[in-house]
Amino acid sequence: MKFLRNLLDSQHKNFRPGGKLEKFYVIYEMVDTFAFTPGEVTVGDTHVRDALDFKRLMITVAIATFPCILMAMYNTGLQGNLALESLGLNALEGWRGTVFTLLGGSIDSDSCWSNLFHGAMYFIPIYLVANAAGGLWEVLFAGVRRHEINEGFLVTGVLFPLIVPASIPLWQVAIGISFGVVFGKEIYGGTGKNFLNPALTGRAFLFFAYPAQISGDAVWTSVDGFSGATALGQAAVGGLSAITTDWANAFWGFMPGSMGETSTFACLIGALILVATGVASWRIIVRSFVGLIGFSLLLNLIGSSTNPMFDITPLWHIVLGGFAFGAIFMATDPGSCTQTLKGQYFYGLLIGFMVVLIRVINPAFPEGTMLAILFANVFAPLIDYFVVNANIKRRRLRNA
Repeated sequence: MKFLRNLLDSQHKNFRPGGKLEKFYVIYEMVDTFAFTPGEVTVGDTHVRDALDFKRLMITVAIATFPCILMAMYNTGLQGNLALESLGLNALEGWRGTVFTLLGGSIDSDSCWSNLFHGAMYFIPIYLVANAAGGLWEVLFAGVRRHEINEGFLVTGVLFPLIVPASIPLWQVAIGISFGVVFGKEIYGGTGKNFLNPALTGRAFLFFAYPAQISGDAVWTSVDGFSGATALGQAAVGGLSAITTDWANAFWGFMPGSMGETSTFACLIGALILVATGVASWRIIVRSFVGLIGFSLLLNLIGSSTNPMFDITPLWHIVLGGFAFGAIFMATDPGSCTQTLKGQYFYGLLIGFMVVLIRVINPAFPEGTMLAILFANVFAPLIDYFVVNANIKRRRLRNA
């Protein structure tokens, strides 16, 4: 590392204002601060909240997603291997099949290595395309605005592959992440100034622009021509009795779905990391669960003879779809969530309530987490406004 430090220091003069590589300073600064602690520090009187800078915050979020990444690769491969075995096939198709075979891969749903390897053939390309496309836009906007490249795009580049199906075309990944980064963040000023979660914005765009590749029963398994509904999709048709998996498998994540959203267990590990390090607000996470549990219990009591989704219990709502992943990794995005502590309680409750409302009242769209969080993102500034004004009025009355 000392060699890299000396190399960067020796080239610094070329990237400073007036240097021959001045236009590429944002790339130099990105490499420098990614590998080492930023060299510039604030001077004079400052208001320091804590020692966690933006770079460390984003790295912590990326680390917290690691259990979901492992589960994404394992479950994607498991579902793919099970589908191939049911169809009597013993090899992947296309360029993935060629690479898989050359590297000694084999189709075996009982093999942990085979499942991980198979799943990696889908997750890694999506991850690389998402980071390449998102990083390109980050560098472009940073160069035009002449400011440093924020590490926020690395988190978006990790979260986005986890919330899409394994079968999504790579060109749609590039389009989706581009829309999310540009229209969900950069046009508002960049990381920290966005009021919508960029990853969810990109997925929402793909959902409405290319519904055939982002929804339906045929997109959740990596094998072409194999149709398998998610547990949430099954519940929307026939209620609890229509779900073909048990609760334990749903909790661990062994079922079809978006790559990184199926395992509630992996999401909870990420939640422990984020809350323990102070990166994510436990208030938002807990209140999201409270909102979902409370409203789903109410609907259970009301019941319905025509809508089987009224019978889905809170425990099933928690493990179905992307609720756990959304409440832990998406709803707590510091740029798009509420900033006041009291506002975070209302914000979390709104998300949990909206998830159940969309899932149950509109069963034609069984997964409500994406829209619920984006809806809450839009109302987050308004929630903070009312909380702040309520505090001002209370202080005025106290001092009167």
